[in-house]
Amino acid sequence: MPRTAKSKIARKEKSDLLYRAILKLETEDECYRFFQDLCTISELRSMEQRFEVATLLNSGMIYTDILEKTGASSATISRVNRSLMAGAGGYESILEKMAESDKK
Repeated sequence: MPRTAKSKIARKEKSDLLYRAILKLETEDECYRFFQDLCTISELRSMEQRFEVATLLNSGMIYTDILEKTGASSATISRVNRSLMAGAGGYESILEKMAESDKK
């Protein structure tokens, strides 16, 4: 069930501007280029790793196997798991949309 409560991050004009910009991205290539310009390689790798951990946790993989497969720390895996269980619903929403898209 998607959450409608206000995010833990206070909405600010600058945040809204960034999120509106992200919503304008139409292709994987546009997204790739935008995030390459916006983030450092380290920031991108961290986000990629957290998302991979989320997909693996969502599929039922256990911590030790995720740690071995991704190299993520147990703290990162735990943090992502907390977000999946009691976060803002962002992972849940995207993972559901991706699963629906994969069925088509």
